[in-house]
Amino acid sequence: MVRERSRDGLPGLPMLLLWFVAAFATVLLFVSGGVAVENREPAVLWFIAALLLGVTELISLGGFFIVAPNEAKVLQLFGDYRGTAKKTGLRFVNPFYSKKKISLRVRNFESSHLKVNDSDGNPIEIGAVVVWRDVETAEAMFEVENYENYVTVQSEAALRNAATSYPYDSHHEGEVSLRGSTAVVADHLKQEVQQRLQKAGVEVLEARISHLAYAPEIAASMLQRQQAGAIIAAREKIVQGAVGMVEMALESLSHKGIVQLDEERKAAMVSNLLVVLCGERAAQPIVNTGTIHQ
Repeated sequence: MVRERSRDGLPGLPMLLLWFVAAFATVLLFVSGGVAVENREPAVLWFIAALLLGVTELISLGGFFIVAPNEAKVLQLFGDYRGTAKKTGLRFVNPFYSKKKISLRVRNFESSHLKVNDSDGNPIEIGAVVVWRDVETAEAMFEVENYENYVTVQSEAALRNAATSYPYDSHHEGEVSLRGSTAVVADHLKQEVQQRLQKAGVEVLEARISHLAYAPEIAASMLQRQQAGAIIAAREKIVQGAVGMVEMALESLSHKGIVQLDEERKAAMVSNLLVVLCGERAAQPIVNTGTIHQ
């Protein structure tokens, strides 16, 4: 495995000043050669020195490069990895080094809407947003073919695996689900993506579900199921409240001695109160003009 090595090179401004001094010296050599020719003196050595110095200056121009903030340059010499320059500004290295730019900025990737089955086998559609950045330039450059495409493919693979680990909705209290336990699922997804992208030198900062829905072919039936569950839960609350109110009414009547009811009349009263309290429509009052025993 290729590990990142720091190689920032030399400061660019002093080297640029030295380059201008060498360029001025080259001009002086050419001028001196011309003066020697005018004075009928041999000037071959002057011109050869000026030519060699000029060629050296032209080659040395390839050693200058600029590193922007949150950017790195991977340096190679004839295919051999030499290091990574991260210090910003104008820098100078061996002019024969090749320099490949890698961004260190924070980037995000939004997956497409994937169709998978949850842990209960229900087909669902799911999508996620992954926030990442490159921290190991050597691994990103040399360990994978295309690290940006690698992030895309492996993130979607991790999302599929995470989606199949949980049900869409929880059926029992405390059960982790995709819809009800977003924080737990997001943490699991982040770890899953980070594990897959480790070899590409990528750090995952955040991974969260951005889209979650039942697949179209079962969406209608699942909606009915959710509505039925909500109705059952509401009815359960209503019945619990009604039973409590009936119990309170019977205890209050018995304690205050307002009316004495036998077991049969208590059962009739309980039935009537439950019908009134649990009915979907408002009860219609009926006035009894006779006695309670008639």
